[in-house]
Amino acid sequence: MTVRDIDHVMRIERASFTAPWSRNAFLGELTENHFAHYVVMWLGEEMIGYGGMWIIIDEAHVTNIAVYPAYRGRKFGERLLRRLIAEAIAQGAGKMTLEVRVSNYQAQGLYRKLGFADAGLRRGYYTDNQEDALIMWATLPNSAEVQDALE
Repeated sequence: MTVRDIDHVMRIERASFTAPWSRNAFLGELTENHFAHYVVMWLGEEMIGYGGMWIIIDEAHVTNIAVYPAYRGRKFGERLLRRLIAEAIAQGAGKMTLEVRVSNYQAQGLYRKLGFADAGLRRGYYTDNQEDALIMWATLPNSAEVQDALE
């Protein structure tokens, strides 16, 4: 993701979340946060998704992941998350975490499919409706294990 992508990202963000991040939040992530890693997904000429994470020492924290509503249910979210996982492994992360709404069973299913397990709750985490967040963690293979699996 680059600064030029933010307007496209904002379209997806507003269509996906009841409490969307601001343009300035994304700008700060891209220009001031050296822990931040963001990717975008294009289908032809249209940006259809994005994902981001912070990598701090050996842990990756998914900050957000979204697919434009018209493109959901086609495994684009899974591809985005797999891309974030691959980047985290390449950067030396051994674990990855994220928060997800307790009511978002579809996302939880994807996360479990990719090795995330429930680890706790953050009560009242979401500011729009005070919904709890499920904390999930995954242990990531190291880059040598990934390379061995590819050979």
